[in-house]
Amino acid sequence: MEGNFLTTIHNTQANLNNRALFARRNLWSGILFGLGFVAFLDETLFHQLLHWHKFYDKSTVAVGLVSDGLFHAFSWFATVGGLFLVADLRRRNALWHKMWWGGKLLGGGAFQLYDGTIQHKVMRIHQIRYNVDILPYDLVWNISAAVMIVAGIGLIASARRDQREGKGAFSNA
Repeated sequence: MEGNFLTTIHNTQANLNNRALFARRNLWSGILFGLGFVAFLDETLFHQLLHWHKFYDKSTVAVGLVSDGLFHAFSWFATVGGLFLVADLRRRNALWHKMWWGGKLLGGGAFQLYDGTIQHKVMRIHQIRYNVDILPYDLVWNISAAVMIVAGIGLIASARRDQREGKGAFSNA
């Protein structure tokens, strides 16, 4: 019984040390995964299932399909890349769930806000939807992106605060 307790304390201390050492990798893994995951959801729901738009709507259907394919490939490369980093963090006993989820929300929200502002409004390569009042769609799209960003930043700040204060030693916070 005592040996198991000491092993648990040693593993927990190793995990905390590894989290500190790989904090940035946890964050970037989450950002990459979040970016890819939200891009994948966008592609799957709005491009393929609902047929609301293509990634590039300013040309032929064939060009739109090719642009969707490239966008889909990008989303999967980002998602899988983030998961490879997670596997490496787990192998090193350094996965920090709170930091990773903060990064995931930050990455997903940043992608969505970039898409909703730069691609939809500045570059005008596509809109969320056509032949409808676009304002409600834009508001929901960009406000939900901002909420994800704020929640992600909050989780990242909380994880860093936990690290400074030595909290979460026996949890995967």
